Amino acid sequence: MGTVHEACGRWGGRLAAPSSGDGTRREPARRTDSAGGAYPARGASRVRRISRAGPAVPAPRAAGPGPQPGAQPAATTRPAPAAPRRARLYIIDALRLLAAVMVALHHYVGTKRVDTPHNVVWGRPASDIVPSVFRVAAYGWIGVEIFFVISGFVICMSCWGRRPRDFFVSRVIRLYPAYWFGVVFTTVVLTAWPAIWPKPTPRQALFNLSMLQSGSRIGNVDGVYWTLWSELRFYLIFLAVVAFGLTYRRVVLFCCVWGAVAMLAPVSGFPALVLLADPDGAWYFIAGLALFLMYRFGQDLLLWGILALSWLMAQDELGRRIDTVEHVSSWRGALLIYTVFLLFMVGVALGLTDRVQWRWLVTAGSLTYPFYLLHYAAGTTAIHYLRDRYDARLLVAGLIAGGLLLSYLVHRLVEGPVSRLLKRGLTKAFAQLDR
Repeated sequence: MGTVHEACGRWGGRLAAPSSGDGTRREPARRTDSAGGAYPARGASRVRRISRAGPAVPAPRAAGPGPQPGAQPAATTRPAPAAPRRARLYIIDALRLLAAVMVALHHYVGTKRVDTPHNVVWGRPASDIVPSVFRVAAYGWIGVEIFFVISGFVICMSCWGRRPRDFFVSRVIRLYPAYWFGVVFTTVVLTAWPAIWPKPTPRQALFNLSMLQSGSRIGNVDGVYWTLWSELRFYLIFLAVVAFGLTYRRVVLFCCVWGAVAMLAPVSGFPALVLLADPDGAWYFIAGLALFLMYRFGQDLLLWGILALSWLMAQDELGRRIDTVEHVSSWRGALLIYTVFLLFMVGVALGLTDRVQWRWLVTAGSLTYPFYLLHYAAGTTAIHYLRDRYDARLLVAGLIAGGLLLSYLVHRLVEGPVSRLLKRGLTKAFAQLDR
């Protein structure tokens, strides 16, 4: 999924700074991430008045020559040394890759239903073929909910202090290059080998390139694209907050308003409201937003309350998804996995994972979105044709490894070049609007 690992601009740091004893508060020294974004180091340095409502405004300078009362000697006004640089949150990349592998395992060997194409994939329920792997893979669908939480966290982080046009450009260059390749690749595979999934029609394949097919009641070329529809709706409504400027107060208000609408929409009788509010996914994105506010500003009771309410609402959605879609896992097990993940994310928000600085995770995280787009339809088709030639465990492991390798090639040969071209073109187009 393409929502959740890149940084698209500068963003400020935590504002929970200690008092200096003179009515001001000490702001932590700013550090920068690998994408050039600024955020504070732990420990006090310069003295500024700061607020959660926005950036600090320096105190006005007294008029007139000569030393002012309370002025420091000249020797203490030397320029401060450059702030140290700090890498991105590598642990987020690791979580995204883990979630993608969980989803792939579920799609390959995590279902025992006989009324779906999965029964044709292996010839019989996967629970009878690899029972030990099935017991784990049956819960892999929770990787989607994990994606949504991480998306809320990273989107808020990457767009702090940025303009709406920056938000738009970042989403386009992140989502579309790999997605276009995925549509073409899956269409070719299903056209050549239509044993499991129906061959996409030219109209369907072309319209899928827009990523808006769900809004026009046109089928997805690959079933996993349904999550992108939830992501797009989140971007649309969050764009309103970005347009006004992200602050602690505005993001908290957004979480409360969106949560209330998502709660009321199903009983409102207005399909358009349900479509926009996305009650099945809203509380996961809200959890991610609250976690980022906790990371940037520090914890408080209001953020803990939002997070607790999102957990309560999520447990109901997990149960409904098991009852209506998955049918392969228990509610208690699913809630336990999600709760452990959410607690781990709290640790991330509180800085407990800051020491994880394994640079290879950046590359691993970049594979997540292409792998998610490519693994399902093509992978299950491959299982159908190869199931009698190889051991099931070896086949699944080979498909995951091969999918990651293909994703690396897509990232290097497609995503990188096409994203750069799109960014240059869109930047130039927006520059024309300013003339």
